This record gives sequence, C-alpha cells and structure tokens, in this order.
Amino acid sequence: MNVSFIPVVTPAQRQQLSHLAKRIWFGYWPALIGADQTAYMVERFQSLEAIERDMALHGYEYWLIEARDDDAAESQVVGYTGGCAEPSTSRFFISKIYLLPEARGRGTARTTVEFYERLARERGLSALYLTVNKGNELGIRAYRGTGFRVVEAVVSDIGQGYVMDDYIMQKDLG
Repeated sequence: MNVSFIPVVTPAQRQQLSHLAKRIWFGYWPALIGADQTAYMVERFQSLEAIERDMALHGYEYWLIEARDDDAAESQVVGYTGGCAEPSTSRFFISKIYLLPEARGRGTARTTVEFYERLARERGLSALYLTVNKGNELGIRAYRGTGFRVVEAVVSDIGQGYVMDDYIMQKDLG
C-alpha cells in the first residue's frame, strides 16, 4: 500500500477533513465513550470550527491520509492526522491519527508515525508525543508497536461533565 500525506490548506480541504472526522468518530468512538460524549467531542475538537481554531490559534497542521493499494488505479482518502510542533519542549504533539476501518491493520498508522518522525527530525525536535484513551486498546497496541511508551496517565475535564481518561505516550527520536 502506498500512503501519502496531503497538507490541508484550502477551505474545501478543511471541510473535507471535518466530514471525514465525523464519519470516523461516529463509527468508532460510541462503543468506547458513548454516543453523547462522542457527539460532544466531535463538535468541540473535530468540527470545522475546531479545526480552523486550532490552525489559527495553536499552530496545528493537518494532513489528509491518502492510500492506494498496489493493484488499485486511484488513491483514496482513508483518514487524517494533525498536530503541532512544540519548540519549547523539543517535541511534536500528534493530536490526531484517525483512520477509516478499511485502513486499520494495514500499516497506515505506522506509516503516519514514520511521517511524523521525519517531520520532527527536519524541524530539529527530539521526540513525538500523543494522548490515547486508556480504553483504546487498538491505538495503544499500535503506538507501542511503533516505539511509543506510556509516560503518564491523565484525566482531563473537557466540560459538560465529560472527561478524557488518557495515557500520554512518547517516542524519543535518538
């Protein structure tokens, strides 16, 4: 499978990303955190407004993840990713790696982490880090498989009576 990362820069791409986020989130997260919290988190963190806010105010960068099977004629968007450099800590925060079901278990997450490793090294950063829901066994296993380790457990109040119960995982780039 060939995977490429398309920078999200145009209004149409940001709109595409927000629609993709809803599709992925509502297909995966209700079983782990419930439908109500999923809807709240999509609106607060994955909506078009949230994407544009993070880009404008927090330096976030987003990419659509495109993949093409070796025997396929065309590439298809199979997910999205985003995050931001934190020069003060010499780390890159991977805020999002979300894939459609057909892209899971096919090496796409590993390729995405490798993309971030190259990006962070090019920018002179020494580590990657991310948060992952403690109940997201698939994500935790994938991140451990790419060299991340748990460095902290956190519970964050996100409003409306909801919390994010996460591990912070880090990968040092030596």
